[in-house]
Amino acid sequence: MNFGRGPSVVLNVGGTRYSFSREVLKDFPLRRVSRLHGCLSEQDVLEVCDDYDRERNEYFFDRHSEAFGFIMLYVRHGHLRFVPHMCELSFYNEMIYWGLEGSHLDYCCQRRLDDRMSETCTYYAAEEPNGGPEGKSRRPPAAEGGKWLERMRRTFEEPTSSVAAQVLATVSILFVIVSMVVLCASTLPEWRAPENRSMEEQSRYTAESVREPSGIIEAICIGWFTAECIVRFIVSKNKCEFVRRPLNIIDLLAITPYYISVLMTVFTGENSQLQRAGVTLRVLRMMRIFWVIKLARHFIGLQTLGLTLKRCYREMVMLLVFICVAMAIFSALSQLLENGLDLGTKNKDYASIPAACWWVIISMTTVGYGDMCPITVPGRILGGICVVSGIVLLALPITFIYHSFVQCYHELKFRSARYSRSLSAEFLN
Repeated sequence: MNFGRGPSVVLNVGGTRYSFSREVLKDFPLRRVSRLHGCLSEQDVLEVCDDYDRERNEYFFDRHSEAFGFIMLYVRHGHLRFVPHMCELSFYNEMIYWGLEGSHLDYCCQRRLDDRMSETCTYYAAEEPNGGPEGKSRRPPAAEGGKWLERMRRTFEEPTSSVAAQVLATVSILFVIVSMVVLCASTLPEWRAPENRSMEEQSRYTAESVREPSGIIEAICIGWFTAECIVRFIVSKNKCEFVRRPLNIIDLLAITPYYISVLMTVFTGENSQLQRAGVTLRVLRMMRIFWVIKLARHFIGLQTLGLTLKRCYREMVMLLVFICVAMAIFSALSQLLENGLDLGTKNKDYASIPAACWWVIISMTTVGYGDMCPITVPGRILGGICVVSGIVLLALPITFIYHSFVQCYHELKFRSARYSRSLSAEFLN
């Protein structure tokens, strides 16, 4: 070191002091600390640290002291792990400040960091492509022409971003509710009377149903959903990413059946040979139930559910593996005890292992329809073990899923509150 006096150097990190010799700083594993060795003046020192005490030869860093303590453990022992109860991204920022990278972390912590960064990039960075308010101030003049496009995008994607977005979301919710009411009413016996007609009359009725009140309401709802989907596609930045989003796929699945049914009605007409067309049209009409999922755009609860399922897919797969393994074991044993052994009593409900699987799944989930039940004493003992095992296996991943649900809910609430602040500013203006 070409600056300062004394054989030792004191590093003060957030109030915690560390003393080193000058020669140790030359090859110190942390780049920021090793840069002190080449400082020639106090100005050079202040570019590396936050403050310097000439009398004590002490260098002050206004950083997280506990995080630096874990980083010092890496310097001494070669293992770098996250600080308990500290955000992974905050600790990663400390690592970057001192000159470390994510590759220096242990493998388990690297996976945690990768998951955390992927979640942040997906749900926050994509929402603020210009870096928030600061990014807007640095926006080049050439991008000002697309300001209205960005506003349209936020109006359709974020219901709490502006007054117009709230009005649009309310209208969309009303259309979803009306379409669901019409769908439910169409299954009533009075509405289904025309389906008892012959195929020629039914095809003629299908062609004329668009002119009836229910058909008109359905056409208006489909028109609104189609226009909304087209506008959102036009104002989207990445068209390929727009098509791959789950909610947009659900919108397409909800809209497409109506146009397919109309085309089938036009092309088949009164051709009695296409008798399967009536069943196909019923299936396509029933696919309108996907419109309910459109409410996920406007309600945090449904968004939290979808986000939790996406983040907890490992736990969900683990739960399915538990159930499948238990199902294979208990179904084979129950079939053997109830039907496979010649004990004088054979239960025909357990004639095969696949048939016993149904009893196992309703027993493990504690549904218990009662359509199948063991009649032998060993079978009943096995049934009790199956029920208790199902309760235990289903409860094992619940803790992980619950914590992920709470975290997702708070993140979405934070994002909604952020857009609500912009909405309040719009009201004030």
